[in-house]
Amino acid sequence: MCTITPISLTVGANRILPTVAIPHPLGNPNITKEKEYELRYSLVERAINALQTEIKEQTIFEQ
Repeated sequence: MCTITPISLTVGANRILPTVAIPHPLGNPNITKEKEYELRYSLVERAINALQTEIKEQTIFEQ
């Protein structure tokens, strides 16, 4: 999970999941608590799915 995907590509991360923003990678202070919970839940769920996905090269898991 990262906010700047080019850096992750450069350092050789094999699974890259873009997140929200640098100061708030797993959240958004401009939305309600309920919506932020949904956002965080979705990001973590996507990360778990990315870990379970078989890959052969660097992969960016877009939204």
